[in-house]
Amino acid sequence: MQDGKDKKKEGDGPPVYVKYIGLSFQLFGIIGAGTYMGYWLQQRSDMKFPLWILLFCFLSVFVAFYQLWLSMKRDR
Repeated sequence: MQDGKDKKKEGDGPPVYVKYIGLSFQLFGIIGAGTYMGYWLQQRSDMKFPLWILLFCFLSVFVAFYQLWLSMKRDR
């Protein structure tokens, strides 16, 4: 019986999906850290509009997806 394409042969290390599970935690960490940094700056400013939260949240999402794109590009 033949293994699926996404499974590695025995002895080659962990399966491919382990890499993507780790990548999901990395994306979560980047977005969470960026949003927290925006929240921290927002608390220290006297602005009523949540500019820093929005700015850092969207910036961290952009950085996280750029990191994902680089990772997918390396897999080719």
